[in-house]
Amino acid sequence: MKTRFAPDRGLSSRMVITSFLLGLLYVAFVALLIALTRSAVLAVVIAGGMLFAQYWFSDKIALYAMHGRIVTPEEAPQLHGAIDRLCALADMPKPRVAIADVDLPNAFATGRNPNNAVVCVTTGIMRRLDQDELEGVLSHELSHVAHRDVAVMTIASFLGVLAGLITRFGLYGGLGRGNRDQNAALVMLTVIAVSVAVYAISFLLTRALSRYRELAADRAGAMLTGRPSTLASALTKISGDIARIPSRDLRQAQAFNAFFFAPAISGGKSVSALFSTHPSLETRLERLGTLSRELGEQA
Repeated sequence: MKTRFAPDRGLSSRMVITSFLLGLLYVAFVALLIALTRSAVLAVVIAGGMLFAQYWFSDKIALYAMHGRIVTPEEAPQLHGAIDRLCALADMPKPRVAIADVDLPNAFATGRNPNNAVVCVTTGIMRRLDQDELEGVLSHELSHVAHRDVAVMTIASFLGVLAGLITRFGLYGGLGRGNRDQNAALVMLTVIAVSVAVYAISFLLTRALSRYRELAADRAGAMLTGRPSTLASALTKISGDIARIPSRDLRQAQAFNAFFFAPAISGGKSVSALFSTHPSLETRLERLGTLSRELGEQA
């Protein structure tokens, strides 16, 4: 799909590389399932069925988990108006529009392709941002849809989920039956070890892609509107307000970090930042400031 969003070859190449590596992991994991279930057909049905469900129903799963609902233009005229303007400017299909009734100020895009995408904002972000800032955030989210990195992230996260389920099964199911058969116990330990390795590799691959795609969306969204400063202002406001949200609420939303405009829980400047789903706030603001100067934006 061609749009007026600035293309990003770096993002495209990273998505291809990540998809290829995850594909290799997926093949290895199916082989592991075959060893575990002793049935190639059953292994393919399990892995393929879960992948299909996550890919096909990702938008519904995300909205349900975030308490979001699709809204009509009559219910949210300003929000629909902003997305209408941005989609016309970007020359792209309009996604469905949703609102999540939560105080956490954030937004995310989901869906398997641009024709089946959803852009969701929280009531918290709508209360805190002015119209220009909100359009900056919406442009960022629409760029995710246009670049199709939402679908790649949805598929990429599947392998980690499946590996985690297999690890739990091995720890609490297979190994909890005693050591009546040493060979069976050895096989189960091997399954767990491989599952942990698959989870770790998929985790690192998705985090690396996620950090880059956020920078790419910041740039593409700001170039579309021509106002990097409003996106920087929105990012500063949201990051500051998130820090005041109760930790319990943040932990509940942490599972959606990779899809959020701003992370619910940030890695900060410590070593844990290497595993963060987002670049640091300082990095994002610095990039937007550089872009603002390149565009000659007036302060």
